[in-house]
Amino acid sequence: MKPVFLTGALLFLSLHAKAQLQFVPPEAAQTAFADGARAVKATFHNPENQPLKTPLRLQLFQASSATVVPLGRPRDWKTLEVLPGQTVLESAAVTFPAVRNGSRFLVQWLDAANKVLGRTDVMVYPTNLLEALKPLAGETPLGVFDPQDQLKPLLKGLAVEFDDLAEAGLDSFSGKLAIIGPFQSRTQMREGLSEEIQALAKKGKAIVWIQAPSERGAKLKPTFYAVPQKEYSVMIVQPGMVANLPENPQSQLNLVRFCQLALHPEIPAWPTQTR
Repeated sequence: MKPVFLTGALLFLSLHAKAQLQFVPPEAAQTAFADGARAVKATFHNPENQPLKTPLRLQLFQASSATVVPLGRPRDWKTLEVLPGQTVLESAAVTFPAVRNGSRFLVQWLDAANKVLGRTDVMVYPTNLLEALKPLAGETPLGVFDPQDQLKPLLKGLAVEFDDLAEAGLDSFSGKLAIIGPFQSRTQMREGLSEEIQALAKKGKAIVWIQAPSERGAKLKPTFYAVPQKEYSVMIVQPGMVANLPENPQSQLNLVRFCQLALHPEIPAWPTQTR
């Protein structure tokens, strides 16, 4: 009986040794700004019927079309405790180097033995994305109606000239491109603002109008659409497309693209099938 007992004990230890935290691959690449510590999210799952306590490490790589280059050695991150069957979302501060254009990085998650659990794909962008608004505005300042003060500090930091339309009034704007919003709620949209924006559009101005968040039960709306005018368009944009503007590179890229579409309207085309 003793050999049988030892065999069973060894089998138990072997199965116990295989208990391992699982990395849950993200559905899409994350975005982050370069030249500083940024939050990178990672999801882990415990498939076992017992708690897991796992020391985790991470390592950063820069990727190109042909190569993946490590940026430093693996470093300790944290010890993660996960209950049986539990899935947890974590966030790690990762410092990305400065980049001049959008660049792909990989964050590799490892256990204490440096076994790779998974990888997170991160597109990293320079912090001056909104400088692209300068040439779009042309020789006149950009018009900005920004009750939340999300956009104005970013433009000031990049020396992008603008007129504060909340102070000067929409009817006094003499430039060609105006951004209205974001709004925290409909209460920030003063009475008659919609009519002011329509009047501004009739004067031949290109406008990006970021809507206030929809009320519960509101009808489904497109994430963005164009209202054509004589030469330019008014781009109507739902707030989710430019959410967390100061910290979200994709939101800043979206804003620049909406300004381009307001100035240079495009006819919708059939989607192309890609492999």
